[in-house]
Amino acid sequence: MAQQIMSPSASWRRIDAWLTAHAPAEATLLNPPATRDDLQEAERLLGVTLPDGLVESLRCHDGASTWVSFLPEQSPLTVVGIVERRRTCMDVAAENDGLAPRPWDDEPWWHPLWIPWAEGADGGSQVIDLRPGPDAGRLGWAGHSGGGDFTDSWPDLPSLLHAVAHALTEGGGVRELYPYLTARGELWWDEEGCERLNGDPLTPAPVGLP
Repeated sequence: MAQQIMSPSASWRRIDAWLTAHAPAEATLLNPPATRDDLQEAERLLGVTLPDGLVESLRCHDGASTWVSFLPEQSPLTVVGIVERRRTCMDVAAENDGLAPRPWDDEPWWHPLWIPWAEGADGGSQVIDLRPGPDAGRLGWAGHSGGGDFTDSWPDLPSLLHAVAHALTEGGGVRELYPYLTARGELWWDEEGCERLNGDPLTPAPVGLP
């Protein structure tokens, strides 16, 4: 029987509760919910309808006030950040012939139907692929030196948020990454058995809520 995926709002409730209990300084970095007007204006500027999972996530938190590490390898963007990053990537792609796949890449550098929802530590974008077809809604990476990468992609944003909430409150990892607390009490994700980050100790994150 297939596992039932929690809604983004249910996952965020668990993530929020875990952060408040175990990494309270991190919890304060999440922004309040985006408004309906914010989202409608973003859709007007983007020229696309935002996927339901992203809208629900943004109605929980309009991204974070700074780059955060409590999601594995990505930090959620604000509504304004989504619009600005997509505009920037479209401009760069148009100037550098990046909207079409090159002979050595399966994907273009950028596609008009990719919506950036989060930013990686290296500046790349985690995108939601809105192209029609069986893979619509999947997550991938774009904005690097090569074409977009959907290797081992998550099927959608709710699936990723569910996996994070499950790992924090019930144990386990998010694919190959596991939660830790840094010496400063920040949530960090790394390979199993990792003991240090930049020379400072890492402690396996507590599982569950008090």
